[in-house]
Amino acid sequence: MIKTKTLTALFLAIAVNFSSAATIPNSPKDVQPLEIGSAVPAVAVQTTAGVAVQLNALIQGKPSVIIFYRGGWCPYCTRHLAALGEVEPELRARGYQILAISTDNAEHAAATEADTELGYQLFADSKMDAAKAFGLAYKVDPPTLEKLASYKIDIEAASGETHHLLPVPAIFLTDAQEKITFRHFDADYTARLDAEQLLKAAK
Repeated sequence: MIKTKTLTALFLAIAVNFSSAATIPNSPKDVQPLEIGSAVPAVAVQTTAGVAVQLNALIQGKPSVIIFYRGGWCPYCTRHLAALGEVEPELRARGYQILAISTDNAEHAAATEADTELGYQLFADSKMDAAKAFGLAYKVDPPTLEKLASYKIDIEAASGETHHLLPVPAIFLTDAQEKITFRHFDADYTARLDAEQLLKAAK
């Protein structure tokens, strides 16, 4: 017989997952990212080797720059990652580490990491658990999927999933206590926080 506590935990997990799926907006303009002062959610991401790791464990006791980008297939994202990589040594000198998370699966994230030769780690969030937890996930509409396909971009192949979700590109700064101290996001995926603005926010 299944214990009452086990059943309760199971029902709660189902309720949380259903609620999360039901609240995913259909437009990047309607996302509601976590506010400054919020705790970093307890959520898992994957390394480029495909190993699941808890985001909280990665940032515990370490001021961090958490980047959400769409994928290695996005030229705006790869250029942004490279630009931030140029100031990574200065951020590290100030005590920060950079973690970059996308909807790509581990294999595609590894390819991006190799192609861009960044000085920081990329992580896979192919099921979009982290993006959902940070309030950044939205559903890609059919016209946008068709537009991406016209550019020979297949987000299903990149993520290995059929959810058709993407994150609004965003940057969060967190302190050693895993609290968000700064955030930047924009529904326009071409609008990114530049390196100098990031350094200023990290001071």
